[in-house]
Amino acid sequence: MSSPNIAPLHDRALIRVSGPDAEHFLQNLVTADIDELADPGAALSALLTPQGKILFDFLIYKQRGGYLIDAPKETSADLLKRLTFYRLRAKVDLEAAGEDVCVFAFWGGDLSDTNGAELVVTDPRLAALGQRIVASAGFAEKSVATVKDLEAYDAHRVALGVPEGLKDFAYSDIFPHDADLDQLGGVSFKKGCYVGQEVVSRVHHRGTARKRFIQIEAEGELPEMGTSVTANDKSVGELGSSTMIDGQAFGVALLRLDKVHQAIENGVPLTCGDVAITVKLPDWAKFGWPDAKAAE
Repeated sequence: MSSPNIAPLHDRALIRVSGPDAEHFLQNLVTADIDELADPGAALSALLTPQGKILFDFLIYKQRGGYLIDAPKETSADLLKRLTFYRLRAKVDLEAAGEDVCVFAFWGGDLSDTNGAELVVTDPRLAALGQRIVASAGFAEKSVATVKDLEAYDAHRVALGVPEGLKDFAYSDIFPHDADLDQLGGVSFKKGCYVGQEVVSRVHHRGTARKRFIQIEAEGELPEMGTSVTANDKSVGELGSSTMIDGQAFGVALLRLDKVHQAIENGVPLTCGDVAITVKLPDWAKFGWPDAKAAE
């Protein structure tokens, strides 16, 4: 029996949100329902543009009445600046967590020893992703799990078909439904207003989401992120990130579901660059293939 795995996620950074108005502040700003979070608890969420596109995506953790935002390190300073812009007169404290606190991913088993961890939660997007841990930098070496690198964790994530901002799509380019945030618990359709809520609600209730991230597979290595997926030499979307596992290529791609389904129904091969691919809906997806005639 293989041992569980743990990986320090050096590409992530943490922002602490605290103060008397912290819950109300986040509830009126981000896509997830902060009021429903357990303590401790976690949620996938995003901050949108007023036009409803993803400006930042992140995980939010609730602990001891305060919050931690787990976001890509590359844009964490910009996120902190944007949150500060929205704070106005709210009694909210916002600060970047120090470099001595890290985010870890744990998967492939049960974490029996949580000593030394500030927070341990099941990944709110998908239980199969494992757990997220907030702890000091040396936590991984003290655990009984096999220490893996970031690439190994991303391979695990991609194989499950779960997209992430910056790794699979650029910010300010796509809507929450495109990135499957509605499928992975990242959007509440019951709570009140938040930035971009009107557009997201309209897409949801009209059922007009035509593009989705879904899984692709290939016998050979897939090309770089952003490469077009084509059918009959016409683009039907583009590749996000990909990985090789036991000689098989796995990836996620943002595709027009109607056009892809039409190609499948008509026996038209799908390619990504020069690589022949097959596509499938993630096991966790609640959406299905649309009517192929809709693409005509």
